[in-house]
Amino acid sequence: MHRLLVATLPILFLSACASPAPVTQTTPSTASVEQPAATQWLSDVRTISDAGENAQRREAIAARLDALGVNWRKAPFEASGKAGENLIAEVSGAADAPLLLIGAHSDRVAVGHGATDNASGSASVLALAERFQRQPLKHHRVAIAFWDLEEEGLLGSKAFVADGSTKPALYVNFDVFGWGDTLWMMAPGQAQAALVDSSRTATQALQLGFSPGEQYPPTDHLPFLRAGWPAVSYSLVGADEITQVLAAYAGKKPHTPAKVMRVIHTDQDVIGQIDAAAAVRGVDAVERALRDWDAKGVTASPTTTSESSR
Repeated sequence: MHRLLVATLPILFLSACASPAPVTQTTPSTASVEQPAATQWLSDVRTISDAGENAQRREAIAARLDALGVNWRKAPFEASGKAGENLIAEVSGAADAPLLLIGAHSDRVAVGHGATDNASGSASVLALAERFQRQPLKHHRVAIAFWDLEEEGLLGSKAFVADGSTKPALYVNFDVFGWGDTLWMMAPGQAQAALVDSSRTATQALQLGFSPGEQYPPTDHLPFLRAGWPAVSYSLVGADEITQVLAAYAGKKPHTPAKVMRVIHTDQDVIGQIDAAAAVRGVDAVERALRDWDAKGVTASPTTTSESSR
């Protein structure tokens, strides 16, 4: 999650986050080990977060893509005086079908291991790739992307959009997907009402909370929206965290900063914060939502960025 853009938050909020209260670390739950999907997801998070520098994180993702047997490619770019490298993989579907692109940023900041931000999002994309490879969608082809240099200003996703050669029917972003009881969805206006409805139905079936809306932290959905390309983003957090983060955006000082703001970009962003069972339930919900959206034959509408989602 690109925290440099969050610098527009009020100074009081930033000072509250500057000396974060300790966050309890836990061993990934026993329930996780009993679920094959959760076990694989947690293994992916661990492998990516233990990999070290961003290039090694990409290598870990590439090895997982090889194991899945999907075709992938490197997409190098230069932006703002920095060299980066996105990974793009084709998962399933007919070449002439509308494209559903699912992505997450693979890079991390120097401090911590980037387990929550954003190995959790990358692992969720890998989980969906495996599922859509095994059972393709009916009306959309699926590709996945892992963006580099999100933490430097969304540079990888900006480079992809600027290239303009592959415009998806919809881009679905994952950022911070490591724990919690609520699926937080960035959904601009009424443009993605069908997917919002599908997400609501899916979360209700799985007894997850659901919070859709335009107010959402800045991450890789933004370059798509600013280009008028359809996009949404998902996070998995605690319901109380959403209230705290949005309160901070409104200029209020939460008594205790949200857990996510005490973990990301700190030395506490490690595997011990992760709840694999919760995360896979969130992945289950998004899979159900996307399959329902696809089954309806929905074509996503172009969108523009409102001030609340910038």
